[in-house]
Amino acid sequence: MNDDDNGLYFIAGGTGAMGLEVAKRLRAGGAEVVLAARNETRLQKSASELGARAVLLDATHPESVAQAFGMALGNGHRLVGVVNCIGTILLKPAHLTTDEEWRTTMDTNLTSSFLLLREAARRMMTSGGGAMVFCSTVAAQRGLFNHEAIAAAKAGVEGLTRAAAATYARYQIRVNCVAPGLVQTPLSQFLTVNEAARKASLALHPLGRLGKPADIASAICWLLSGEQSWITGQVLHVDGGLSTVQAR
Repeated sequence: MNDDDNGLYFIAGGTGAMGLEVAKRLRAGGAEVVLAARNETRLQKSASELGARAVLLDATHPESVAQAFGMALGNGHRLVGVVNCIGTILLKPAHLTTDEEWRTTMDTNLTSSFLLLREAARRMMTSGGGAMVFCSTVAAQRGLFNHEAIAAAKAGVEGLTRAAAATYARYQIRVNCVAPGLVQTPLSQFLTVNEAARKASLALHPLGRLGKPADIASAICWLLSGEQSWITGQVLHVDGGLSTVQAR
């Protein structure tokens, strides 16, 4: 975390497994956290349990993003950290992917990141900087079967991360990205509950296990920390070695 008593961390997708884990770690360190998500019931429940604040957010719509940041910062807090944990998993070859599936994949993963970046940068530029962390996937670097749409969207997130890091470095805004392998969450349950799919996925990861939300949250919080003030424009692979290692 950044060492700022008045600093606020904005977690988009804050009711998901990874977003919640990030929020828990930040709250444990005494940080002020705002959870942002679409499902109001889950949002209020999660925020109440964590002692965090809650704002409704549809990160694919500019007006909703602007309103969410306005509400989050309405009490005079300075925005010091933004995390986008919003995402989808679409495993289909291109010839079977519908136009709607393509648009949804791009909007949920890439458009949300752009809109959050734009709105956060406008605020951080005039308040002393901060840190942003976006989420990609190992499939953006390594060609994986049936990953065309999600790989394209997340590769866009990685390009966005590097360009934004260059643009906003002069304002002391750091922009980084984590790229997980397969993480066990409700979103990936359709893969992990199938024994054959699970074994195939395990075999791909050299460290011999699938990821946990804590693995990714730990990396995100590390990148948010003011101790990492000389790190920007990086894509950190947290993937059990899948992106670079073939163990056997």
